[in-house]
Amino acid sequence: MSAVDKAFHGLRHMIATGRLGAGEKIPPEADLCEELGVSRGSLREAVRMLSALGVLEPRHGSGTYVSQLRPEDLIGSLSLTLQLLPLPGLLEVYEIRRVLEAHVAAQAAARATPETVGTLFSLIEAMEATEDPAEASDLDHRFHAEIARAAGNPTLASLLAVFRARSRKYQVFTLPEGPDLRRKSDADHRNLATAIAAHDPGAAAGVAEAHVAQTERWLRALEPPVEDEGA
Repeated sequence: MSAVDKAFHGLRHMIATGRLGAGEKIPPEADLCEELGVSRGSLREAVRMLSALGVLEPRHGSGTYVSQLRPEDLIGSLSLTLQLLPLPGLLEVYEIRRVLEAHVAAQAAARATPETVGTLFSLIEAMEATEDPAEASDLDHRFHAEIARAAGNPTLASLLAVFRARSRKYQVFTLPEGPDLRRKSDADHRNLATAIAAHDPGAAAGVAEAHVAQTERWLRALEPPVEDEGA
């Protein structure tokens, strides 16, 4: 085990066992280096790694603190690795996404307020009106994010946002088949919003699962290139 790994796992153990609780300031560098048997450089690298994962929060002029360790924040850090998934790996994730999107759709149908329903239909109208694939993709993301928010579980909403962020890098709507695919997708969105507006969890879950499965089939069949972020 390298010195950086030793420092990383040592700090992680302190947090996991509750010795360092959420929101607490970590001990001074000198004390940690002595206890963990590592150099300041190795300790600082471990702190940077844990900060990237949302576990620690360096505060300028104050020190480094354990984050609030909210599940939704820690799950959000999965984007650091999931954003690297090639298409075959992403398609494996879709099996998980089908289940979770169906669940949050059912929960949203049970809990949706008139304001939520109004937001969903406004997003659908904007999606149907735009001819810009990038704007349509953004509106699509906001539509599904609103359903996840209405479901009432921030952790699930965060996890699904991570999954969707990688999915959006593979843009089927920019392909020659794009316009036809968008029309089918828009129709699914209307069916989903209608089921949520009717407070029908079973129907909402069924539409959501079918919608995600359909996107998976498109990705598998068309194998679109990943979006070039530098373009």
